[in-house]
Amino acid sequence: MATEDKNRATAAAILPLVGGAANVSSIAHCMTRLRLGLHDRSLVDDEALKALPAVMGVVEDDTYQIVLGPGTVARVTPEFEQLVEEGRETAPPQAAVSSDDLAAQGAAIKAQQKAKNATPFKLFLRKIANIFVPLIPALIGCGIIAGLNGLLVNLGWLPAVTPALAAMASGFMALIAVFVGYNTAKEFGGTPILGGAVAAIIVFPGVANIDAFGQTLSPGQGGVLGALGAAVLAVYVEKWCRRWVPEALDVLVTPTLTVLISGLAAIFGLMYVAGEISSAIGTFADWLLSNGGAGAGFVLGGLFLPLVMLGLHQALIPIHTTLIEQQGYTVLLPILAMAGAGQVGAAMAVYFRLPRNESIRRTIKSALPAGLLGVGEPLIYGVSLPLGRPFITACVGGAFGGGFVGLFNQLGDTVGSTAIGPSGWALFPLLDGNHGLGSTIAIYGAGLLVGYVAGFLATYFFGFSKDLLTEFNVSQDPAPSTVAATGGPHPTPDTDVDTNTGRANGPGSTDSTDSGPTDPGSTGPDSPEKAPARV
Repeated sequence: MATEDKNRATAAAILPLVGGAANVSSIAHCMTRLRLGLHDRSLVDDEALKALPAVMGVVEDDTYQIVLGPGTVARVTPEFEQLVEEGRETAPPQAAVSSDDLAAQGAAIKAQQKAKNATPFKLFLRKIANIFVPLIPALIGCGIIAGLNGLLVNLGWLPAVTPALAAMASGFMALIAVFVGYNTAKEFGGTPILGGAVAAIIVFPGVANIDAFGQTLSPGQGGVLGALGAAVLAVYVEKWCRRWVPEALDVLVTPTLTVLISGLAAIFGLMYVAGEISSAIGTFADWLLSNGGAGAGFVLGGLFLPLVMLGLHQALIPIHTTLIEQQGYTVLLPILAMAGAGQVGAAMAVYFRLPRNESIRRTIKSALPAGLLGVGEPLIYGVSLPLGRPFITACVGGAFGGGFVGLFNQLGDTVGSTAIGPSGWALFPLLDGNHGLGSTIAIYGAGLLVGYVAGFLATYFFGFSKDLLTEFNVSQDPAPSTVAATGGPHPTPDTDVDTNTGRANGPGSTDSTDSGPTDPGSTGPDSPEKAPARV
């Protein structure tokens, strides 16, 4: 089957299982997931979706998210959008909706939102993530080009080409503040182009002629943090103008005042303050790894998966971007990526500890390649987290891997990543450091090996109580007809089922809630917050 036909077939299989075109209110995708806004959540057939060969799992958060994996999701989404559009054009007129129907829908939506337990802090972090996640593809592409250019320069090859590669790699980073400003205004409910216009002031070369707080400003001072703050201010100024400026003057006055007020605030305040904060972030990161590298790496690598479960990992996205903007790479991501190594090692130990449980072993075999490439959702939500202890021992593996990489940072061998998003083996093309590419690759690769081994040993010897081993080291194979119907390792009759939701909570299930994007080392750019655990 041609690739296009395969992607369209996947989209066509998904559409009826989410309630059809009429039930889809919005469509988007991130690095690994198709994110859908739905009118009626009850029309979705979760189990049938999970049974599709192309679907790794489903996640429910502010949107309904179908995990398809990197690469696949970017190809399936356009086909899905086209099918939805075609379905809407051919759909018959809908019958009138009664007040009782509206009341029932409103009550269902209210209950659904309440169940998500979205705190204001998590909602704020989600907004921040939504600003930066769309930038990840460009960061990855430019980061790989930068690494290739650095390799060619060091080898002395193609001197006529390397300046062009340098321009390709650096152009986006030179203007990243503009894209941050655009996305910030869009996310906070303002006019995106006005947010971009205000943020563009920060990177304009002419600011070098301006003095603020007794200092001459530098183009780019404050970076993405300054752009974010300026764009948020622009949104509030714009909304104020919309309320008070007469409609006849709105088209002239509102954009002018928005750019003028927020621009002056950016030049004579935000650029300086954000510049100091950005410098402090870079200084602190260098100090932390230079003085407490092994200990800091151990803590960061060990706590990253729990941070992902709580949704707090999103706070690191602006920090990564700031470090990349300042230093050319982020020293935190290779350490955090060790969490994924611990997860892979833990999953391999589960495979050997449960030789009779073919259901879990099949899940591990199918999910392990994605885990090695840094997409850990199937392993986490299908294996370690439902079992409980293996999730903890996976964190132990991540801690040892992070401590290893942190130790070399402390010894002076800095290991960094020129982009955020990928982890595991997928991070190798993005590595950079202060002692040559060979040394950087060797340290990172050795760190992954330490994470694999530590996660495996911790899980093999401490990941199972006697009761847990007795319970799960038995055949949980579904009947042959069930395997044929589902197409792979999905929840079986032996799996625990939540009596309130009817969803599987045991090994093989990928049901969970999600916190958003990007989760290096475990689940890629966007990772689920939590899932039921068995301890």
